[in-house]
Amino acid sequence: MWIPTEHEKYGVVIASFRGAVPHGLSLEIGDTVQILEKCDGWYRGFALKNPNLKGIFPSNYIHLKNACVKNKGQFEMVVPTEDSVITEMTSTLRDWGTMWKQLYVRNEGDLFHRLWHIMNEILDLRRQVLVGHLTHDRMKDVKRHITARLDWGNEQLGLDLVPRKEYAMVDPEEISITELYRLMEHRHRKKDTPVPASTHHLFVQMKSLMCSNLGEELEVVFSLFDSKENRPISERFFLKLNRNGLPKCPEKPERHCSLFVDLGSSELRKDIYITVHIIRIGRMGAGEKKNACSVQYRRPFGCAVLSIADLLAGDTKDDLILKVYMCNTESDWYQIHESIIKKLNARYNLTGSNAGLAVSLQLLHGDIEQIRRDYASMFTHGVSITRKLGFSNIIMPGEMRNDLYITIERGEFEKGGKSVARNVEVTMYIVDSGGQILKDFISFGSGEPPASEFHSFVLYHNNSPRWAELLKLPIPVDKFRGAHLRFEYRHCSTKEKGEKKLFGFSFVPLMQENGRTLPDGTHELIVHKCEENVSLQDSSRYLKFPFSKGHLLANNHQAVKTTRESFWITSFLCSTKLTQNGDMLDLLKWRAHPEKIAGCLSKLKEIDGSEIVKFLQDTLDTLFGILDENSQKYSFQVFDCLVHIINLLQDSKFHHFKPVMDTYIESHFAGALAYRDLIKVLKWHVDRITDVERQAHNLEVLKAQEYIFKYIVQSRRLFSLATGGQNEEEFCCCIQELLMSVRFFLSQETKGTSALSQAQVAFLNSFPAVYSELLKLFDVREVANLVRDTLGSLPTVTNGDESLQAVKLQFIGKTVESQLYTNPESRCILLPVVLHHLYIHLQEQKDLVMCARILSNIFCLIKKNSSEKFVLEEIDVIVNSLLDVLLRTILEITSRPQPAGSATRLQFQDVTGEFVSCLLSLLRQMTDRHYQQLLDRFKTRDELRDFLLQIFTVFRILIRPEMFPKDWTVMRLVANNVIITTVLYLSDALRKNFLNENFDYKIWDSYFYLAVIFINQLCLQLEMFTPSKKKKVLEKYGDMRVTMGCEIFSMWQNLGEHKVHFIPALIGPFLEVTLIPQPDLRNVMIPIFHDMMDWEQRRSGNFKQVEAKLIDKLDSLMSEGKGDETYRELFNSIIPLFGPYPSLLKKIERETWRESGVSLIATVTRLMERLLDYRDCMKMGEVDGKKIGCTVSLLNFYKTELNKEEMYIRYIHKLYDLHLKAQNFTEAAYTLLLYDELLEWSDRPLREFLNYPMQTEWQRKEYLHLTIIQNFDRGKCWENGIILCRKIAEQYESYYDYRNLSKMRVMEASLYDKIMDQQRLEPEFFRVGFYGKKFPFFLRNKEFVCRGHDYERLEAFQQRMLNEFPHAIAMQHANQPDETIFQAEAQYLQIYAVTPIPENQEVLQREGIPDNIKSFYKVNHIWRFRYDRPFHKGTKDKDNEFKSLWVERTTLILVQSLPGISRWFEVEKREVVEMSPLENAIEVLENKNQQLRTLISQCQSRQMQNINPLTMCLNGVIDAAVNGGVSRYQEAFFVKEYILNHPEDGEKITCLRELMLEQAQILEFGLAVHEKFVPQDMRPLHKKLVDQFFVMKSSLGIQEFAACIQASPVHFPNGSPRVSRNSVPVSMSPEGARVIPRRSPLSYPAVNRYSSSSLSSQASAEVSNITGQSESSDEVFNMQPSPSTSSLSSTHSASPNVTSSAPSSARGSPLLSDKLKHSRENSCLSPRERPCSAIYPNPAEPSQPANPCFAKWNEASIPRCIRDSPREFEEQVGPVSAALSEGYLTGKCPNMSTSSVVSDRRIMFNHIGDGALPRSDPNLSGPDKAVNSTPSSWSLDSGKEARNMSDAGKLISPPIPPRPTQTASPARHISSASPSPAGRSPMKGSVQSFTPSPVDYHSSGLISNSPVLSGSYSSGISSLSRCSTSETSGFETQANEHPLSLSNCNVSEEPARKESKTPPPYSVYERTLRRPVPLPHSLSIPIPTDPPALPPKPLLVRPNNLESSSKRTEQVPRPRPLPRKVSQL
Repeated sequence: MWIPTEHEKYGVVIASFRGAVPHGLSLEIGDTVQILEKCDGWYRGFALKNPNLKGIFPSNYIHLKNACVKNKGQFEMVVPTEDSVITEMTSTLRDWGTMWKQLYVRNEGDLFHRLWHIMNEILDLRRQVLVGHLTHDRMKDVKRHITARLDWGNEQLGLDLVPRKEYAMVDPEEISITELYRLMEHRHRKKDTPVPASTHHLFVQMKSLMCSNLGEELEVVFSLFDSKENRPISERFFLKLNRNGLPKCPEKPERHCSLFVDLGSSELRKDIYITVHIIRIGRMGAGEKKNACSVQYRRPFGCAVLSIADLLAGDTKDDLILKVYMCNTESDWYQIHESIIKKLNARYNLTGSNAGLAVSLQLLHGDIEQIRRDYASMFTHGVSITRKLGFSNIIMPGEMRNDLYITIERGEFEKGGKSVARNVEVTMYIVDSGGQILKDFISFGSGEPPASEFHSFVLYHNNSPRWAELLKLPIPVDKFRGAHLRFEYRHCSTKEKGEKKLFGFSFVPLMQENGRTLPDGTHELIVHKCEENVSLQDSSRYLKFPFSKGHLLANNHQAVKTTRESFWITSFLCSTKLTQNGDMLDLLKWRAHPEKIAGCLSKLKEIDGSEIVKFLQDTLDTLFGILDENSQKYSFQVFDCLVHIINLLQDSKFHHFKPVMDTYIESHFAGALAYRDLIKVLKWHVDRITDVERQAHNLEVLKAQEYIFKYIVQSRRLFSLATGGQNEEEFCCCIQELLMSVRFFLSQETKGTSALSQAQVAFLNSFPAVYSELLKLFDVREVANLVRDTLGSLPTVTNGDESLQAVKLQFIGKTVESQLYTNPESRCILLPVVLHHLYIHLQEQKDLVMCARILSNIFCLIKKNSSEKFVLEEIDVIVNSLLDVLLRTILEITSRPQPAGSATRLQFQDVTGEFVSCLLSLLRQMTDRHYQQLLDRFKTRDELRDFLLQIFTVFRILIRPEMFPKDWTVMRLVANNVIITTVLYLSDALRKNFLNENFDYKIWDSYFYLAVIFINQLCLQLEMFTPSKKKKVLEKYGDMRVTMGCEIFSMWQNLGEHKVHFIPALIGPFLEVTLIPQPDLRNVMIPIFHDMMDWEQRRSGNFKQVEAKLIDKLDSLMSEGKGDETYRELFNSIIPLFGPYPSLLKKIERETWRESGVSLIATVTRLMERLLDYRDCMKMGEVDGKKIGCTVSLLNFYKTELNKEEMYIRYIHKLYDLHLKAQNFTEAAYTLLLYDELLEWSDRPLREFLNYPMQTEWQRKEYLHLTIIQNFDRGKCWENGIILCRKIAEQYESYYDYRNLSKMRVMEASLYDKIMDQQRLEPEFFRVGFYGKKFPFFLRNKEFVCRGHDYERLEAFQQRMLNEFPHAIAMQHANQPDETIFQAEAQYLQIYAVTPIPENQEVLQREGIPDNIKSFYKVNHIWRFRYDRPFHKGTKDKDNEFKSLWVERTTLILVQSLPGISRWFEVEKREVVEMSPLENAIEVLENKNQQLRTLISQCQSRQMQNINPLTMCLNGVIDAAVNGGVSRYQEAFFVKEYILNHPEDGEKITCLRELMLEQAQILEFGLAVHEKFVPQDMRPLHKKLVDQFFVMKSSLGIQEFAACIQASPVHFPNGSPRVSRNSVPVSMSPEGARVIPRRSPLSYPAVNRYSSSSLSSQASAEVSNITGQSESSDEVFNMQPSPSTSSLSSTHSASPNVTSSAPSSARGSPLLSDKLKHSRENSCLSPRERPCSAIYPNPAEPSQPANPCFAKWNEASIPRCIRDSPREFEEQVGPVSAALSEGYLTGKCPNMSTSSVVSDRRIMFNHIGDGALPRSDPNLSGPDKAVNSTPSSWSLDSGKEARNMSDAGKLISPPIPPRPTQTASPARHISSASPSPAGRSPMKGSVQSFTPSPVDYHSSGLISNSPVLSGSYSSGISSLSRCSTSETSGFETQANEHPLSLSNCNVSEEPARKESKTPPPYSVYERTLRRPVPLPHSLSIPIPTDPPALPPKPLLVRPNNLESSSKRTEQVPRPRPLPRKVSQL
């Protein structure tokens, strides 16, 4: 049975429990549990970390701890009864544990390890406390260590500052707020500004002496020397070293170091030095050899010096190496350290080149006890203490010292009959009164124990030696009397066996007969002569001699003969028991000489203070003894002496002796009658305060009044005890008279005399200290009345008496701090007076620091929830007196600018904090009654209004983040609790007094504003707290945000019709509140929006203001990080909200305006979706596509759905910044163009906006144009920049600004140069599908086409996308996903390459335009993209797969063209068509033939450095054809069965047959070229190819061609107008005269090197239809998996388009069976995997001309459609064409020149091709699908460009018949008739030159093979491009052509040129996400009436552009533009 526990309430888990039993509670070791019930060894309860989860656990797993229970029952709370420090330590370590692990994750290793050590230290200290065996002092010390470490850790981790009192945490509810503030402020100030230590210590550790000439033992002496006063200031640290320079006693490390203690701050200056003197112990000469002399002497060795200022820069423990110097002459040894300090280099030099003293020095700060605690190990191992000479700065009572310092200064000795000076050694002894030598009382220094005798060092041959050796003689006081010092002098001979011969002695007694000690100073001692055998043990024999020259006795003639020799010493006594002062001794012995009393009392003031305090008790006894016996005679003198001693103790040096005097008064004072004289003399002085002559003394008396009163009171108490209380009334009368005299002199006005003022100040400063004494005499109320009367007697405030008023306030402050004020009875008397004076000062804003301190002390005495009557009355008095002025003061000081100085600023902050804490204390103490009385006190509503506005403003100030330091969370929570309590009280007053007809907008607005910022405080956002901290806050205060939110809702409901006044002003603040992730708060606040919409609807019929404000504020707030997905759902959900209120949506649906309301909610919801996505994206570090895409989505939303122009422009610039950061310069230019289009060329002024200054619209548009041009330039989109250059140039020209116009023209010209000269890489395009609900809204279940980066292949793009979406799953097929993928809670990515489809191919198909220009139109302004997917329809033929191989071609249409404002755009529409196997075969052959043409022309023009690409391509086609190849096409499509079943494919079958024949002809010519250039080692391969080619021809049924086949170098026309018109005539191609363009050898496509990014996806798609995938280096790597199998796993940038539909001959496979398994995989060719030159031939240098004569056409070379059915052919093409064909067949043509025949043949075959060729793009219209005239690099395909080649008129017969083509524009067949100089060719005849316009083109087309633009320039491989008959482009005849008679042409040149004009190269897409638009006005060009002059502009008449635009563009209307509201933007 479960029984509730009584005592077992709290415990700690000592073993982890998994909770595997039913109802078991899982526990971890260390968890704390609260126990509710117990049963048979089991407990039931919960873990404190999760109180909501209850369960059972074994009792033996729990260690019980003592605890007390509060609120017993269901909601009981258990508090452990352990030490509060232990409780805090436990909870803090739990919090640290979690954060400590995060430090490791964040890689903050240093803090991680430091915190780890601190945590271990705290755990060790915790164990010590828990054991409980510590002493009280040790426990206090351990707690201090614990709290110091807790505070350090909290500060490092950014946790809250913990208020503590005596090391224990303070409950803020148990103390007043002012006391809490003081605790916090004290800890904060201690943390931020540590108090500089006044005491310092120097730690010295000797390491070693490094010197080359050692070998003797050494003595090292350290001391501190003051070079300014030229004296030592410390004792000496003495250390012995061995012969190696190391400490002599290594086993005693404490002897190696010392601590120089008690250095004051004044000693830390640069003229204080550490001096080191080194003495060697050995022979007289350092280098003399060993001899018979074995006696050792102390001899000088060296000296080192270091300034203590070198240690001030920072404490260091590193060893220092000090240089050791030696004086040049031994006689200067005594001052060598001074010489080194003064750098008198002539007196010393280095002892050795490598001599150095290694020491460790460290400065320590703080008192010696603190040093002992902080450096415990130092004192544990032992360290010698080296004191200062004399007493320290502060003399402590009880300090026992009796040290006599003797300095052996110098001597003057005679030669003593020697020829040279003596080597004098001095030996010193201490001899007691009995003649015995005192043992061990001579200390050489602190490092070594004292000795019994001292031997000085010896100076060689010096009769006037100077030693300056300091010794300390710690002789006990009892042995001091009668003792003397004896000095013996010996000559140290180096010859006489090292004997030391005594030749004299001196002595000096330590104490005189009168009791005085040896005076401090220098003493010249008499040297008494003696012999070696004289015994000095009997001291009585020589003590009668005079010892000093100053004490020579006239009758002592024995000593006269020795007076020539002298010996000097200096003595200094530091004793707390002995004195050298005779006056002090006379005073203490006053009874022996009564006649000297007056003199002794008068001399007391002259005695040094240290002498007085040493004998303080004896001196006081003497004074009061004299007073008792001679009161009448000496009372005034004794009183003056007593005042002198009392004031002496005020000195900081003797301040610690005050307790000595207090003890004396309490325990030793016996003057029972002294009070009478003291009162009498004191009153006498008070009555004569104004006596100027005694002014100084009077001030001294007033300062000493505290102790005078103490003596008076104690004396009266002793008298009362002795007499039983006699004369009580008399005593009281005397005191009253004395106080009357005091009040009288205080009441005197100064009237300009400073004497009285100073006296009043002195009295007020010291009088509060008398209160405690007066309370011993009088009742507390009497003393309080006395103080009140004293204050009242002071003169009123005057302007000239500021100092007195400040002192009066200090007097009040001391009174409040005194014991008197703590009594409630005295408080009720003093409080009104105190408040009155405070009010006066606060009104005038004077002495605010003191006022704040007084107020704080007042409130410190008032505890929280004190219900005593006197407390409530005091609060009443304070509220009535100070509340108003306190509010005004806070407003005043917080509105001032903060001072600049750090100290002043800190004081300013302290004052503000003190006043704030006082206000909070007052408000917390106020009850309902106080609030009611306060509100009733206001007589008018205006007064109440002013008060409420004032207090609301103050509350807003208190809520500011800067009011308290950021880690003062405790203080902030207390302040907020007080604020919300007060606001709840004042809300009633607001409702009662300021509603209805008395409504006041300002006060209500102030109220709501306060409530909103209250809720938004950072310190109230509990979601950011740790669980333990959140739990504590909720237990103590609850969630104050919800309370205030409910209050806002309540007050809003009370407003009624006045709500309209706050719409839309409060929408933003309320929205900010609802964005806080607190469900209850949101439920309360969201319904207010319905109310606002309703009232706005009533007022204006709509709620546009609500909508506008809501949207604007939502953007700014969510950008700041507020709001979340839950909020969006809550805003749009139907979940019930607060109380009875339904959801916002439900409420709106009930209204009449529900339609617009629901629309607003939907709009806001969608906006929140995008804003949340935007915010999440912006959290990412790097700029990626997701950020840009999200910004584009939001930008378009603001434009299309919200029509928020300002927000739209803001996001334009945000997107612009993102593009710049990502270096997407083209996209950045397009983005900025959006803003540019909103502006016009006008002079309207625009306001300052974003980073734009205030300027005109023209200026801003000009700036935008220039910026956009710059970005187009950086993005290599120069064509677009040219248009903007012209636009702005027109403006400059219209304003006659020729300077800028010139610059703009230069800029435009530079862009033209860049087009022709610089390389442009062509990007690839990728289709990306984002499927699944986990993607952001702007991506979810949508597909996009992305423009790749430079050199970015498919696999790189895939990896980039997977990095941006690390949780995405890559889809491995290209099929459209089903609905399950769309709805999945995951992310799916589907990526494959697509091919761009230019909108208009006219520019690309136009001849004579350089590839540099064409390259732009292939990849710019692209709306449409496509990809192909192969599949089999019907039964698959195993023998011939091509019979059933179909292609599904998908065309993607975007919402905007690429490039644009983003690198990707959404797919708006998909179009899918299917290509039959026959159409696929036609397209494959067309592409392969074009590739062969290109390679042959490159080889022929010597563009290839080697012939391998051509070799492998030929091998691939021929070898594959021999093994099956195109014969598979014959088997599939030329059989009777197929022709009968597909009668509609007749034309296509004919076309396929022609293409096959054409391929054979191309191969034959290619072999001829190959034979010419093939290297010798490849001749066998060539022979094999020739043999296989004949096999191939025979398989196709082709007979032999003309016998004469010769390779001819082919020369292409250069597309650049800069090519010289004097080109060399070259030999022609077999088909007719064609001029070949030049090409740089740099652009030659290297073998086996492929461009990484210069190819477009269109090239990839088209190349995929070329099936010549041979084993060549260009072809083998193209075998890629298709997108249908692995679109994301390909190793190359694979295209999804079909290439596998070709037969083996086209693919170049040796056997069909080898390729069947690649029916899908072999199609995926990346765009960069084929040379661009395969389609667009590269210019080459002209080669040597070949033989222009060929044999006549062979019949087999005639197209079968003509040869077999000439009549049907005539019916189709007409008689003229038939006649031409006859001429073609026979080689003759009557009435027509040969050139005309050839020319007309081309025309004929162009007609033949009409409708007969395949349509490679099923989406094109009929005319577009027709095969355009696209002559190859050498004219194999038609005869339309045939020309007269030589003067002889011979026609060069081509070896291969021309392929039928479709005539495009007549201008393509017209060459320029202008004359041209003759070429350099051996062939005669003039050549017509034609220079086409470099800018007449339009953006459409494919990839360029330009060496500048293609990848071949950089990577060695040309780009691949589309090679179909519908999309290939030829080259215009430009140079080296023979004249063509115009009579032979049917169409004139000029009309043809006009018709061939193309639209402009820059077509800006529509600025929305949906529809294309015509060219915007900002980029449109005026319509020219005449053709433009050269150089023509790259853009034509706009109507022509529109007419020639795509069908889709014409059908889509332009959306309505944005309303122009940018007048100020």
